[in-house]
Amino acid sequence: SIDLIVRDTCRLRPGIPGLSDTIRVISIVGRFLEHTRIYYFENGGDEEYYIGSADLMKRNLESRVESVVPVEAPNLQAGLRYILDTQLADQRSVWDMQSDGTYVQRKPKKGSRARSCQEIFIEAAETRRKQARRPRRRKPKGPRRRNGGK
Repeated sequence: SIDLIVRDTCRLRPGIPGLSDTIRVISIVGRFLEHTRIYYFENGGDEEYYIGSADLMKRNLESRVESVVPVEAPNLQAGLRYILDTQLADQRSVWDMQSDGTYVQRKPKKGSRARSCQEIFIEAAETRRKQARRPRRRKPKGPRRRNGGK
């Protein structure tokens, strides 16, 4: 199956039997305009992750210098997977593209406390910020002097 997370227009039509029935297109609309450019591929159990600057649009690929690079460090891959999984599971700010090109907004189940992926990412960033260690103040080396060094 193929999941595409897009921010804006998408010409591909998902869910057309025999043509794109294994493709899902979602758009995330929220507080921020940011959108990740994470590319994840899995084939026969082998996973590959890439990040890049490229918006994969014809005008960008022909008129700009764009780059996409592999991410090979397992801890970084885990972080990218967390981002993708969180976005795909969003029940608050995701719009699912239908086969006719229209979008339908996902609705959280009644009684659930569904949060948008952006809210989750903000909370995670705040937690990391609080856990970050501030530089310690160093004590001067040598004998301690009082009264201006006298």
